[in-house]
Amino acid sequence: MNESVTSAIEKCRSAKSRGEKVAVLTAYDYPMARLLDECGIDILLVGDSLGMVVLGYPDTTEVTMDDMVHHCKAVARGAKQSLIVCDLPYGSYKNEATALENARRLVDAGAHAVKLEGGVSGEAQIAAIVSFGIPVMGHIGMLPQSVKLEGGYKIKGRNPHEIEALLADAKAVERAGAFSVVVELVAHEVAKEITAAISIPTIGIGSGPDCGGQVLVIHDLVGLFPWFKPKFVTCKAHVSKEIRAAVEVYIRETKKGL
Repeated sequence: MNESVTSAIEKCRSAKSRGEKVAVLTAYDYPMARLLDECGIDILLVGDSLGMVVLGYPDTTEVTMDDMVHHCKAVARGAKQSLIVCDLPYGSYKNEATALENARRLVDAGAHAVKLEGGVSGEAQIAAIVSFGIPVMGHIGMLPQSVKLEGGYKIKGRNPHEIEALLADAKAVERAGAFSVVVELVAHEVAKEITAAISIPTIGIGSGPDCGGQVLVIHDLVGLFPWFKPKFVTCKAHVSKEIRAAVEVYIRETKKGL
């Protein structure tokens, strides 16, 4: 890692001790990455959510390593200041050797760090990647890559067994050397408890305001994917409406020969 990346990773890792929140948004292409970077976003996440909002898949499980490499390269061309974290897609980190090999591919594509799903189940993979010098962001709670296995997107932390498992996952991610951890669709009070239990920042998504930061899919934030909106998202803009309005004007003017 170069000095600027090392500094950005340590800034994120220590944000909690400074009482600062970490702002994260997804980006999948050059223009969006450049816009968000110019806005000063802390972290750009090249998420495998691109499978749904860019590639039209029903979930993230069909996203490939080649897809992630392609989009990571585009984001890296657009971002000059933000930390770039790229998802390891479904099936790309089944064991330590495979996880490390694919993490290196993403770093070669321009990622500064990688993200993988799983707490206790991913501890060995996280440790292997970190030991090679590649920073890792964890991901616990609802795991999108397991949506078919679990039969949908369900809130976690509803009973004592789930709470105990979530705390174990968070501590495993921290123990393995991750610099932060996404906490997705976890009951708010449980997410607050997890945040207090570990030293690294928790990056919440649908897990309440008490996490150490927040991450959203940019399409959800600005209303660029009108066919589905998560219940926990409040759109800050309605870009799809503006696009439709502009295109309708263009069609009318073209038909009239203007």
